[in-house]
Amino acid sequence: MARIPSPSYSITVRAEIENSIGKFSQIANVISFAGGDLGAIDIVRVEKGKIVRDITVNARDEVHEKKIVNSIRDIDGVKVLRVMDRTFSVHEGGKIEICNRVPVRNSDDLSKVYTPGVARICRDIKENRAHAYRYTIKGNSVAVVTDGSAVLGLGDMGPEAAMPVMEGKAMIFKEFAGIDAFPIALNTRDTEEIIRTVKNISPAFGGINLEDIAAPRCFEIEARLRKELDIPVMHDDQHGTAVVVLAALINVARLFKKNIKKFRVVVAGAGAAGSATARILLLFGIADIIVCDRGGALYHGRRQDMDANKRALAKVTNPRKVKGSISTALQGADVFIGLSAPNIITPDDIRRMSKEPVVFVLANPDPEISPEEALPIVRVLATGRSDYPNQINNMLSFPGIFRGLLDARAHGINEEVKFAAAAAIAHSLKDEELHEDYIIPSGFDRKVVSAVAHAVAEAARKTGIAGK
Repeated sequence: MARIPSPSYSITVRAEIENSIGKFSQIANVISFAGGDLGAIDIVRVEKGKIVRDITVNARDEVHEKKIVNSIRDIDGVKVLRVMDRTFSVHEGGKIEICNRVPVRNSDDLSKVYTPGVARICRDIKENRAHAYRYTIKGNSVAVVTDGSAVLGLGDMGPEAAMPVMEGKAMIFKEFAGIDAFPIALNTRDTEEIIRTVKNISPAFGGINLEDIAAPRCFEIEARLRKELDIPVMHDDQHGTAVVVLAALINVARLFKKNIKKFRVVVAGAGAAGSATARILLLFGIADIIVCDRGGALYHGRRQDMDANKRALAKVTNPRKVKGSISTALQGADVFIGLSAPNIITPDDIRRMSKEPVVFVLANPDPEISPEEALPIVRVLATGRSDYPNQINNMLSFPGIFRGLLDARAHGINEEVKFAAAAAIAHSLKDEELHEDYIIPSGFDRKVVSAVAHAVAEAARKTGIAGK
Protein backbone atom coordinates (compact mmCIF):
# COMPACT_ATOMS: atom_id res chain seq x y z
CA MET A 1 0.00 0.00 0.00
CA ALA A 2 1.35 3.43 -0.95
CA ARG A 3 1.73 5.50 2.21
CA ILE A 4 1.44 9.26 2.36
CA PRO A 5 3.94 11.52 4.18
CA SER A 6 3.38 11.63 7.92
CA PRO A 7 4.52 13.84 10.83
CA SER A 8 5.93 10.66 12.42
CA TYR A 9 8.63 10.82 9.73
CA SER A 10 9.33 14.53 9.94
CA ILE A 11 12.82 15.94 9.41
CA THR A 12 14.35 19.39 9.60
CA VAL A 13 17.12 19.95 7.07
CA ARG A 14 19.51 22.79 7.90
CA ALA A 15 20.91 23.96 4.57
CA GLU A 16 23.36 26.63 3.54
CA ILE A 17 21.89 28.11 0.34
CA GLU A 18 23.45 30.36 -2.25
CA ASN A 19 21.57 33.64 -1.91
CA SER A 20 20.34 33.96 -5.49
CA ILE A 21 16.92 34.35 -7.09
CA GLY A 22 15.12 31.06 -7.67
CA LYS A 23 17.46 28.93 -5.57
CA PHE A 24 14.92 28.13 -2.88
CA SER A 25 12.27 27.35 -5.50
CA GLN A 26 14.65 24.65 -6.77
CA ILE A 27 14.71 23.12 -3.29
CA ALA A 28 10.92 23.20 -3.04
CA ASN A 29 10.63 21.59 -6.47
CA VAL A 30 12.98 18.69 -5.71
CA ILE A 31 11.20 18.04 -2.39
CA SER A 32 7.88 17.93 -4.23
CA PHE A 33 9.29 15.74 -6.99
CA ALA A 34 10.67 13.33 -4.36
CA GLY A 35 7.20 13.06 -2.80
CA GLY A 36 7.92 15.01 0.37
CA ASP A 37 5.43 17.28 2.13
CA LEU A 38 7.10 20.67 2.63
CA GLY A 39 6.34 22.33 5.97
CA ALA A 40 7.88 25.20 7.92
CA ILE A 41 10.76 27.23 6.48
CA ASP A 42 12.83 29.28 8.93
CA ILE A 43 15.82 31.58 8.43
CA VAL A 44 18.64 30.66 10.85
CA ARG A 45 21.14 33.32 9.75
CA VAL A 46 22.16 35.39 6.75
CA GLU A 47 25.77 35.60 5.61
CA LYS A 48 27.47 37.31 2.72
CA GLY A 49 26.11 35.65 -0.42
CA LYS A 50 24.55 32.83 1.61
CA ILE A 51 21.48 32.14 3.69
CA VAL A 52 21.05 29.30 6.20
CA ARG A 53 17.53 27.92 6.47
CA ASP A 54 15.80 25.16 8.45
CA ILE A 55 13.46 23.31 6.09
CA THR A 56 10.88 20.96 7.62
CA VAL A 57 9.62 18.07 5.51
CA ASN A 58 7.28 15.14 6.18
CA ALA A 59 8.28 11.83 4.59
CA ARG A 60 6.77 8.35 4.26
CA ASP A 61 9.50 6.41 6.06
CA GLU A 62 13.21 6.51 6.84
CA VAL A 63 14.21 5.46 3.31
CA HIS A 64 12.08 8.28 1.94
CA GLU A 65 13.73 10.74 4.35
CA LYS A 66 17.16 9.87 2.94
CA LYS A 67 15.89 10.18 -0.63
CA ILE A 68 14.63 13.71 0.07
CA VAL A 69 17.88 14.77 1.76
CA ASN A 70 19.97 13.40 -1.11
CA SER A 71 17.77 15.28 -3.61
CA ILE A 72 18.52 18.52 -1.76
CA ARG A 73 22.25 17.71 -1.60
CA ASP A 74 22.34 17.30 -5.39
CA ILE A 75 21.39 20.94 -6.01
CA ASP A 76 24.28 23.17 -7.02
CA GLY A 77 24.78 25.98 -4.52
CA VAL A 78 23.14 24.09 -1.65
CA LYS A 79 25.07 22.51 1.23
CA VAL A 80 23.24 20.34 3.78
CA LEU A 81 24.70 21.18 7.19
CA ARG A 82 22.55 19.02 9.41
CA VAL A 83 19.52 16.72 9.35
CA MET A 84 17.37 16.48 12.48
CA ASP A 85 14.72 13.79 12.90
CA ARG A 86 11.94 15.66 14.70
CA THR A 87 10.38 12.50 16.17
CA PHE A 88 13.67 11.52 17.80
CA SER A 89 14.13 15.10 18.97
CA VAL A 90 10.88 15.16 20.98
CA HIS A 91 11.99 11.98 22.77
CA GLU A 92 15.33 13.42 23.93
CA GLY A 93 15.56 12.97 27.70
CA GLY A 94 12.15 11.29 27.80
CA LYS A 95 8.74 12.90 27.32
CA ILE A 96 7.50 13.21 30.89
CA GLU A 97 8.71 14.51 34.25
CA ILE A 98 7.54 14.83 37.86
CA CYS A 99 6.65 18.29 39.17
CA ASN A 100 5.80 19.32 42.74
CA ARG A 101 2.26 20.50 43.44
CA VAL A 102 3.37 22.25 46.64
CA PRO A 103 6.38 24.61 46.76
CA VAL A 104 9.26 23.98 49.17
CA ARG A 105 10.66 27.48 49.79
CA ASN A 106 11.83 27.39 53.40
CA SER A 107 12.08 25.27 56.54
CA ASP A 108 8.41 25.90 57.42
CA ASP A 109 7.33 24.36 54.10
CA LEU A 110 9.74 21.45 54.60
CA SER A 111 8.42 20.74 58.11
CA LYS A 112 4.91 20.29 56.67
CA VAL A 113 5.63 18.31 53.52
CA TYR A 114 8.39 16.19 55.06
CA THR A 115 9.66 15.57 58.55
CA PRO A 116 8.37 16.11 61.19
CA GLY A 117 4.87 17.07 59.97
CA VAL A 118 4.51 14.24 57.47
CA ALA A 119 4.50 11.75 60.36
CA ARG A 120 1.00 12.96 61.32
CA ILE A 121 -0.29 12.03 57.86
CA CYS A 122 1.38 8.61 58.02
CA ARG A 123 -0.32 7.87 61.35
CA ASP A 124 -3.68 9.04 60.00
CA ILE A 125 -3.47 6.75 56.95
CA LYS A 126 -2.39 3.82 59.13
CA GLU A 127 -5.61 4.27 61.13
CA ASN A 128 -7.76 4.74 58.01
CA ARG A 129 -6.25 3.28 54.84
CA ALA A 130 -8.85 4.97 52.62
CA HIS A 131 -7.32 8.34 53.52
CA ALA A 132 -4.48 7.48 51.12
CA TYR A 133 -6.87 8.61 48.37
CA ARG A 134 -7.15 12.02 50.04
CA TYR A 135 -3.65 12.70 51.30
CA THR A 136 -1.42 11.02 48.69
CA ILE A 137 -1.18 10.80 44.92
CA LYS A 138 -3.08 7.48 45.00
CA GLY A 139 -6.40 9.16 44.25
CA ASN A 140 -5.13 10.52 40.95
CA SER A 141 -2.52 7.99 39.85
CA VAL A 142 -2.39 5.08 37.41
CA ALA A 143 0.44 2.63 36.79
CA VAL A 144 0.99 1.90 33.09
CA VAL A 145 2.53 -1.58 33.23
CA THR A 146 4.11 -3.56 30.40
CA ASP A 147 6.55 -6.39 29.80
CA GLY A 148 7.31 -5.13 26.29
CA SER A 149 6.14 -8.33 24.63
CA ALA A 150 3.54 -6.87 22.22
CA VAL A 151 4.46 -3.24 21.53
CA LEU A 152 2.13 -1.48 19.08
CA GLY A 153 2.36 -3.36 15.78
CA LEU A 154 6.05 -4.07 16.39
CA GLY A 155 5.76 -7.21 18.50
CA ASP A 156 8.24 -8.29 21.16
CA MET A 157 10.51 -5.28 21.71
CA GLY A 158 11.53 -5.76 25.34
CA PRO A 159 10.88 -3.47 28.32
CA GLU A 160 13.39 -0.72 27.47
CA ALA A 161 12.10 -0.33 23.90
CA ALA A 162 8.52 -0.27 25.24
CA MET A 163 9.21 2.78 27.39
CA PRO A 164 8.59 5.45 24.70
CA VAL A 165 5.08 4.05 24.23
CA MET A 166 4.45 3.92 27.98
CA GLU A 167 5.62 7.52 28.33
CA GLY A 168 3.30 8.51 25.48
CA LYS A 169 0.43 6.81 27.28
CA ALA A 170 1.28 8.70 30.46
CA MET A 171 1.30 11.97 28.49
CA ILE A 172 -2.20 11.30 27.17
CA PHE A 173 -3.49 10.49 30.65
CA LYS A 174 -2.15 13.81 31.94
CA GLU A 175 -3.06 15.97 28.97
CA PHE A 176 -6.63 14.80 28.51
CA ALA A 177 -7.73 13.58 31.94
CA GLY A 178 -5.37 15.28 34.41
CA ILE A 179 -4.23 11.87 35.70
CA ASP A 180 -0.67 11.28 36.90
CA ALA A 181 0.41 8.08 35.15
CA PHE A 182 3.73 6.30 35.69
CA PRO A 183 5.37 4.05 33.07
CA ILE A 184 6.52 0.77 34.60
CA ALA A 185 8.35 -1.65 32.30
CA LEU A 186 9.00 -5.06 33.84
CA ASN A 187 12.01 -7.19 32.98
CA THR A 188 10.13 -10.49 33.15
CA ARG A 189 7.72 -12.56 31.07
CA ASP A 190 6.73 -14.84 33.92
CA THR A 191 2.99 -14.55 34.55
CA GLU A 192 3.23 -15.17 38.29
CA GLU A 193 6.09 -12.71 38.70
CA ILE A 194 4.21 -9.99 36.80
CA ILE A 195 1.11 -10.53 38.93
CA ARG A 196 3.16 -10.50 42.13
CA THR A 197 5.03 -7.35 41.12
CA VAL A 198 1.88 -5.42 40.21
CA LYS A 199 0.22 -6.44 43.46
CA ASN A 200 3.29 -5.31 45.41
CA ILE A 201 3.35 -1.82 43.83
CA SER A 202 -0.45 -1.35 43.87
CA PRO A 203 -0.72 0.60 47.18
CA ALA A 204 0.63 3.71 45.44
CA PHE A 205 -1.96 3.68 42.65
CA GLY A 206 -5.68 4.18 42.17
CA GLY A 207 -5.71 2.05 39.03
CA ILE A 208 -3.59 -0.27 36.87
CA ASN A 209 -3.42 0.11 33.08
CA LEU A 210 -1.87 -3.01 31.56
CA GLU A 211 -0.32 -2.29 28.19
CA ASP A 212 1.37 -4.16 25.33
CA ILE A 213 1.43 -7.58 27.01
CA ALA A 214 1.15 -10.45 24.54
CA ALA A 215 -1.78 -12.85 24.35
CA PRO A 216 -2.65 -15.28 25.76
CA ARG A 217 -0.59 -14.33 28.85
CA CYS A 218 -2.37 -10.97 29.11
CA PHE A 219 -5.75 -12.65 29.72
CA GLU A 220 -4.65 -14.52 32.85
CA ILE A 221 -2.67 -11.55 34.20
CA GLU A 222 -5.65 -9.21 33.93
CA ALA A 223 -8.17 -11.74 35.27
CA ARG A 224 -6.04 -12.59 38.29
CA LEU A 225 -5.22 -8.98 39.13
CA ARG A 226 -8.89 -8.03 38.93
CA LYS A 227 -9.71 -10.72 41.46
CA GLU A 228 -6.80 -10.01 43.79
CA LEU A 229 -6.70 -6.20 43.85
CA ASP A 230 -9.21 -3.67 45.19
CA ILE A 231 -8.51 -1.09 42.46
CA PRO A 232 -9.52 -1.08 38.77
CA VAL A 233 -7.31 -3.10 36.42
CA MET A 234 -7.73 -2.76 32.66
CA HIS A 235 -5.69 -4.12 29.78
CA ASP A 236 -6.16 -1.25 27.37
CA ASP A 237 -5.16 -3.20 24.26
CA GLN A 238 -8.23 -5.31 24.93
CA HIS A 239 -10.89 -3.11 26.42
CA GLY A 240 -9.89 0.38 25.27
CA THR A 241 -10.07 -0.80 21.68
CA ALA A 242 -13.27 -2.77 22.25
CA VAL A 243 -15.05 0.22 23.79
CA VAL A 244 -14.22 2.52 20.88
CA VAL A 245 -15.23 -0.11 18.30
CA LEU A 246 -18.56 -0.54 20.09
CA ALA A 247 -19.06 3.24 20.15
CA ALA A 248 -18.40 3.41 16.40
CA LEU A 249 -20.88 0.60 15.71
CA ILE A 250 -23.52 2.27 17.89
CA ASN A 251 -23.18 5.30 15.63
CA VAL A 252 -23.25 3.20 12.46
CA ALA A 253 -26.56 1.79 13.65
CA ARG A 254 -27.81 5.33 14.35
CA LEU A 255 -26.67 6.46 10.90
CA PHE A 256 -28.26 3.48 9.13
CA LYS A 257 -31.34 3.60 11.39
CA LYS A 258 -30.89 -0.11 12.06
CA ASN A 259 -30.86 -2.30 15.17
CA ILE A 260 -27.22 -2.89 16.10
CA LYS A 261 -28.14 -6.31 17.50
CA LYS A 262 -29.12 -7.47 13.99
CA PHE A 263 -25.67 -6.83 12.50
CA ARG A 264 -23.70 -9.82 11.23
CA VAL A 265 -20.08 -9.19 12.25
CA VAL A 266 -16.76 -10.78 11.29
CA VAL A 267 -13.76 -10.05 13.51
CA ALA A 268 -10.30 -10.79 12.12
CA GLY A 269 -7.88 -11.48 14.95
CA ALA A 270 -8.22 -13.67 18.02
CA GLY A 271 -5.57 -11.89 20.06
CA ALA A 272 -6.10 -9.37 22.84
CA ALA A 273 -8.02 -6.71 20.90
CA GLY A 274 -9.97 -9.10 18.67
CA SER A 275 -11.08 -11.30 21.56
CA ALA A 276 -12.18 -8.38 23.74
CA THR A 277 -14.01 -6.73 20.84
CA ALA A 278 -15.90 -9.91 20.00
CA ARG A 279 -16.87 -10.37 23.65
CA ILE A 280 -18.08 -6.81 24.24
CA LEU A 281 -20.21 -6.92 21.07
CA LEU A 282 -21.60 -10.28 22.12
CA LEU A 283 -22.49 -9.02 25.61
CA PHE A 284 -24.03 -5.90 24.07
CA GLY A 285 -26.45 -8.16 22.20
CA ILE A 286 -24.95 -8.80 18.77
CA ALA A 287 -25.51 -12.53 18.36
CA ASP A 288 -24.02 -13.28 14.93
CA ILE A 289 -20.26 -12.81 15.35
CA ILE A 290 -17.57 -14.88 13.64
CA VAL A 291 -13.98 -14.58 14.84
CA CYS A 292 -11.24 -15.53 12.37
CA ASP A 293 -7.55 -16.20 12.88
CA ARG A 294 -4.86 -17.31 10.45
CA GLY A 295 -6.60 -20.68 10.12
CA GLY A 296 -9.98 -19.16 9.26
CA ALA A 297 -13.22 -19.11 11.24
CA LEU A 298 -13.24 -20.25 14.85
CA TYR A 299 -16.00 -22.74 15.56
CA HIS A 300 -16.86 -25.11 18.39
CA GLY A 301 -14.97 -28.31 17.79
CA ARG A 302 -12.13 -26.88 15.71
CA ARG A 303 -8.87 -28.57 16.71
CA GLN A 304 -6.14 -26.92 14.67
CA ASP A 305 -4.21 -24.02 16.23
CA MET A 306 -6.52 -23.59 19.22
CA ASP A 307 -5.71 -22.39 22.74
CA ALA A 308 -7.86 -21.81 25.81
CA ASN A 309 -8.88 -18.33 24.71
CA LYS A 310 -9.84 -19.44 21.21
CA ARG A 311 -11.77 -22.45 22.52
CA ALA A 312 -13.74 -20.17 24.85
CA LEU A 313 -14.47 -17.76 21.98
CA ALA A 314 -15.53 -20.59 19.68
CA LYS A 315 -18.13 -21.75 22.21
CA VAL A 316 -19.95 -18.40 22.32
CA THR A 317 -19.52 -17.10 18.75
CA ASN A 318 -20.25 -18.34 15.21
CA PRO A 319 -23.83 -19.50 15.85
CA ARG A 320 -24.22 -20.63 12.19
CA LYS A 321 -21.14 -22.88 12.53
CA VAL A 322 -19.42 -21.32 9.50
CA LYS A 323 -16.18 -23.08 8.59
CA GLY A 324 -13.44 -22.05 6.21
CA SER A 325 -11.47 -18.96 5.28
CA ILE A 326 -12.13 -15.34 6.13
CA SER A 327 -13.53 -14.92 2.61
CA THR A 328 -16.14 -17.54 3.40
CA ALA A 329 -16.96 -15.91 6.74
CA LEU A 330 -17.51 -12.53 5.07
CA GLN A 331 -20.28 -13.84 2.78
CA GLY A 332 -23.32 -11.69 3.61
CA ALA A 333 -21.68 -10.00 6.62
CA ASP A 334 -22.67 -6.43 7.49
CA VAL A 335 -19.50 -5.50 9.39
CA PHE A 336 -15.84 -6.46 9.12
CA ILE A 337 -13.56 -5.54 12.03
CA GLY A 338 -9.87 -6.11 11.36
CA LEU A 339 -7.57 -6.36 14.36
CA SER A 340 -4.93 -8.57 12.87
CA ALA A 341 -2.45 -8.10 10.02
CA PRO A 342 -1.97 -6.22 6.73
CA ASN A 343 -3.57 -7.20 3.44
CA ILE A 344 -5.67 -10.17 4.53
CA ILE A 345 -8.86 -9.23 2.64
CA THR A 346 -9.51 -8.12 -0.93
CA PRO A 347 -12.08 -5.94 -2.73
CA ASP A 348 -13.83 -9.13 -3.83
CA ASP A 349 -14.20 -10.15 -0.17
CA ILE A 350 -15.94 -6.84 0.54
CA ARG A 351 -18.21 -7.33 -2.47
CA ARG A 352 -19.36 -10.61 -0.88
CA MET A 353 -20.63 -8.67 2.13
CA SER A 354 -24.11 -7.11 2.46
CA LYS A 355 -25.31 -4.19 0.32
CA GLU A 356 -23.98 -1.53 2.71
CA PRO A 357 -20.67 -2.95 3.94
CA VAL A 358 -19.05 -1.47 7.04
CA VAL A 359 -15.31 -2.09 7.14
CA PHE A 360 -13.04 -1.29 10.09
CA VAL A 361 -9.40 -1.98 9.15
CA LEU A 362 -7.50 -1.26 12.35
CA ALA A 363 -4.12 -2.95 11.93
CA ASN A 364 -1.34 -0.36 12.20
CA PRO A 365 0.52 1.00 10.35
CA ASP A 366 -0.67 -1.10 7.38
CA PRO A 367 -4.33 -2.16 7.52
CA GLU A 368 -6.08 -5.35 6.43
CA ILE A 369 -6.84 -3.77 3.06
CA SER A 370 -5.68 -0.53 1.52
CA PRO A 371 -8.21 2.23 2.31
CA GLU A 372 -7.90 3.38 -1.30
CA GLU A 373 -9.08 -0.04 -2.47
CA ALA A 374 -11.90 -0.26 0.07
CA LEU A 375 -13.35 3.26 -0.09
CA PRO A 376 -15.13 2.95 -3.48
CA ILE A 377 -17.04 -0.18 -2.42
CA VAL A 378 -17.92 0.38 1.25
CA ARG A 379 -20.61 2.48 2.92
CA VAL A 380 -18.45 3.22 5.97
CA LEU A 381 -14.70 2.81 6.42
CA ALA A 382 -12.76 3.25 9.65
CA THR A 383 -9.04 2.78 10.27
CA GLY A 384 -6.58 2.99 13.14
CA ARG A 385 -4.76 5.84 11.41
CA SER A 386 -5.06 9.60 11.71
CA ASP A 387 -4.67 10.26 7.97
CA TYR A 388 -8.09 8.84 7.04
CA PRO A 389 -11.60 9.60 8.35
CA ASN A 390 -13.05 7.69 11.31
CA GLN A 391 -9.95 6.89 13.34
CA ILE A 392 -10.64 4.22 15.97
CA ASN A 393 -8.33 5.56 18.66
CA ASN A 394 -8.01 4.33 22.26
CA MET A 395 -7.47 7.97 23.25
CA LEU A 396 -11.26 8.25 23.16
CA SER A 397 -11.70 5.64 25.90
CA PHE A 398 -8.95 5.08 28.46
CA PRO A 399 -8.46 8.65 29.79
CA GLY A 400 -12.17 9.10 30.49
CA ILE A 401 -12.65 5.57 31.83
CA PHE A 402 -9.86 5.93 34.39
CA ARG A 403 -10.89 9.50 35.22
CA GLY A 404 -14.38 8.26 36.07
CA LEU A 405 -13.11 5.25 38.02
CA LEU A 406 -10.72 7.39 40.06
CA ASP A 407 -13.39 10.00 40.73
CA ALA A 408 -15.67 7.23 42.02
CA ARG A 409 -12.79 5.60 43.95
CA ALA A 410 -13.87 2.41 42.21
CA HIS A 411 -12.52 -0.91 43.44
CA GLY A 412 -12.97 -2.64 40.10
CA ILE A 413 -14.33 -2.39 36.56
CA ASN A 414 -17.26 -4.19 34.96
CA GLU A 415 -19.13 -4.49 31.64
CA GLU A 416 -21.63 -1.80 32.60
CA VAL A 417 -18.78 0.67 32.96
CA LYS A 418 -17.50 -0.20 29.48
CA PHE A 419 -21.00 0.03 27.96
CA ALA A 420 -21.44 3.44 29.60
CA ALA A 421 -18.11 4.62 28.19
CA ALA A 422 -19.01 3.43 24.68
CA ALA A 423 -22.41 5.12 24.81
CA ALA A 424 -20.86 8.37 26.04
CA ILE A 425 -18.31 8.36 23.21
CA ALA A 426 -20.98 7.59 20.62
CA HIS A 427 -23.45 10.20 21.79
CA SER A 428 -20.82 12.90 21.87
CA LEU A 429 -21.96 13.22 18.25
CA LYS A 430 -25.50 14.45 17.65
CA ASP A 431 -27.74 12.71 15.13
CA GLU A 432 -27.41 15.55 12.66
CA GLU A 433 -23.59 15.37 12.86
CA LEU A 434 -23.38 11.72 11.88
CA HIS A 435 -22.04 10.98 8.42
CA GLU A 436 -20.24 8.10 6.70
CA ASP A 437 -16.96 9.96 7.27
CA TYR A 438 -17.85 11.04 10.81
CA ILE A 439 -19.06 8.13 12.94
CA ILE A 440 -16.68 8.73 15.83
CA PRO A 441 -15.48 11.96 17.51
CA SER A 442 -11.91 13.15 17.29
CA GLY A 443 -9.48 12.09 19.99
CA PHE A 444 -8.84 15.81 20.50
CA ASP A 445 -12.50 16.59 21.25
CA ARG A 446 -12.10 17.67 24.87
CA LYS A 447 -15.74 17.12 25.77
CA VAL A 448 -15.41 13.36 25.21
CA VAL A 449 -13.25 12.68 28.29
CA SER A 450 -15.63 14.62 30.51
CA ALA A 451 -18.67 12.79 29.12
CA VAL A 452 -17.02 9.39 29.48
CA ALA A 453 -15.77 10.12 33.01
CA HIS A 454 -19.23 11.21 34.16
CA ALA A 455 -20.92 8.16 32.61
CA VAL A 456 -18.33 5.77 34.03
CA ALA A 457 -18.52 7.22 37.55
CA GLU A 458 -22.32 6.99 37.45
CA ALA A 459 -22.17 3.37 36.23
CA ALA A 460 -19.68 2.52 38.98
CA ARG A 461 -22.03 3.93 41.61
CA LYS A 462 -25.10 2.20 40.19
CA THR A 463 -23.38 -1.18 40.01
CA GLY A 464 -21.86 -1.01 43.46
CA ILE A 465 -18.16 -0.84 42.62
CA ALA A 466 -17.67 2.77 43.74
CA GLY A 467 -15.87 3.49 47.01
CA LYS A 468 -17.11 5.78 49.74
